[in-house]
Amino acid sequence: MAHIFQIIYDIFRFGFFVIFTGLHAVMMAGLVIERTRDKWACRQTAAGEPPVSVIIPIHNEMRRMGGLLASLKKQEYGQAEIIFVDDRSTDGSTAALEDFIHESAGQKRITMRLLTLQENPGPNHKQYALARGIDLSKGEFILFTDADCVVPPGWIASMVKRMIDPQTGVVLGPVLKICGSRGFFYLYQCFEHAVRYMYLAGSTGIGAAGGGFGNNLIVRRECLEAIGGYASVPPSQTEDAALVSEIRSNSGYKIHSGIGPDIHVMTQGEKDWKTFVTQTLRWNNGGLFSPDFATRLNFGFLMITISMGIIAIPLMPFIPSLWPLPAAVIISMTANTIATLILFGVSLPKKGAAYIIQCVFTPMFMTFLTILGLCGIKPKWSE
Repeated sequence: MAHIFQIIYDIFRFGFFVIFTGLHAVMMAGLVIERTRDKWACRQTAAGEPPVSVIIPIHNEMRRMGGLLASLKKQEYGQAEIIFVDDRSTDGSTAALEDFIHESAGQKRITMRLLTLQENPGPNHKQYALARGIDLSKGEFILFTDADCVVPPGWIASMVKRMIDPQTGVVLGPVLKICGSRGFFYLYQCFEHAVRYMYLAGSTGIGAAGGGFGNNLIVRRECLEAIGGYASVPPSQTEDAALVSEIRSNSGYKIHSGIGPDIHVMTQGEKDWKTFVTQTLRWNNGGLFSPDFATRLNFGFLMITISMGIIAIPLMPFIPSLWPLPAAVIISMTANTIATLILFGVSLPKKGAAYIIQCVFTPMFMTFLTILGLCGIKPKWSE
């Protein structure tokens, strides 16, 4: 009987190693697929400029939207409209947006409009604001970003170029964090955000898209109509992931991830660990408890297996034979780190060997978030 248990145990620990590293090898292949497709899309030339609507929700962003407004001035796209959805701001954001739109009138070919909401029933206030902006929009494509972002010059045109295939319904774009200061906390935020997108892009490349960054995402209007419009997307803490899941499950359109630096959107980081954990826990819970079964299965499997590998580390002094579990995690995270630095290093802080520690800390942090989520701890939705 003991011999049988030993065989089962060996199958478990070595099977874990093979499955976990094999899964990450497949995801690396997905990254190669998306990178190749992205390069092809960048070489294409669109016939004219199809109309685009850029939707930007604003809620008390007076102190954080200066970078966005400055970067919008650098956009050159004749068939674009930018719709700011002011969601009950009380900090002067409304007046600042009115001034920006007035100053920009006649200076750019881009049309700018302001939609002011007096009430927002939620439950996800941002999702409701986006829906109102989409209702007002007219573009063939709908492009999203947030008030705390900085978009690169030519961003609108570059995102549209990646939609040249009529079967492409959605293109996800990279969102990377601005390094706010020195120190491990700020460096880790930048790296962690890039790793999240690396996973998203790898999953998309193998046809398992389950999420995306809503502050750099473009969708074809016909694709939205194919799922019954944006109103069909169920309320979620992660409205961007819910949209992607709905399109993957209920439309015949393809979902792709952009890679190139011409669409790297930069966003401001959090100021302390408390707000950072709240933000990342919301994202993690969105995947663990997604209403979409495929997303829930894929993300849950990834997070739980990572957690198993990390939890095995303190047990190894007592059960040394558990070594394949943490070894699989460390090997895979090393590959992830290298891939992330190759693909997105141009927009990450130049810290060299400092990234080595991420190979261990990243899975530890993911395990921490997963345990919090499975224990029923939920972050409060933002207003």
